[in-house]
Amino acid sequence: MSTLEDKPRVEAAIAIVVREDNLILVSRRRADDTLGGYWEFPGGKCEDGETLEQCVVRELREELDISATPVRKLDPVEHDYPHLLLRLHPFLCRYDAGEMKFLECETACWIRPADLPQYQFPPANERLIAEVVALFATRR
Repeated sequence: MSTLEDKPRVEAAIAIVVREDNLILVSRRRADDTLGGYWEFPGGKCEDGETLEQCVVRELREELDISATPVRKLDPVEHDYPHLLLRLHPFLCRYDAGEMKFLECETACWIRPADLPQYQFPPANERLIAEVVALFATRR
């Protein structure tokens, strides 16, 4: 039986990319990936010497070939999976440019924030999805 001290700890930066029309970007993991078929906010693990902001910009380029600018850091989300401890560092990001290419995901699309609960996300995202829906409900 593993204890919390035995589990790997993963720090990941994720992007809630927003277009001018207030649609947000979600991508679906490849079927053969961990948690395959689930939807997610794009992002990933930080590389050595990289800030969280640099990580999220790099991940968007590597996964979807788009550029975006982090504009606001949201509160980190911690989740204890059976195989690891995950801390997500979400950023609201302004979409800047690029035609999406599905380089490291099955697909991606722009959706209304209120539609987020209709997509199956990994368990670590539950609180974050509620936070994003509430945040955008106050925007006009």
